[in-house]
Amino acid sequence: RVCVDICFSDFSERFSGLSSPIAAESFNYKKFFEMVGLKKKSPEDVKKVFHILDKDRSGFIEEEELKFVLKGFTPDGRDLSDKETKALLAAGDKDGDGKIGAD
Repeated sequence: RVCVDICFSDFSERFSGLSSPIAAESFNYKKFFEMVGLKKKSPEDVKKVFHILDKDRSGFIEEEELKFVLKGFTPDGRDLSDKETKALLAAGDKDGDGKIGAD
């Protein structure tokens, strides 16, 4: 739980009051990455976020785990649609195996 507070506290503030990530079919992974600032985070912080999203501790983030990513950032978060989830997965799936690895 401590890691969640450290990793997500600044992200949650950026989402408060925003309707764009909440409205159905409005999720844009490029804007999402920009909003949460993952590209500016240290490799250690990115790994912490990865481990939080890897709910089953498989060492990969699978499609089913990505559906719920917005709920980790805001209490009003919704599940991503199948289309949104597939787009997010494709953005992070570097080797085409259908899941996102830690590296």
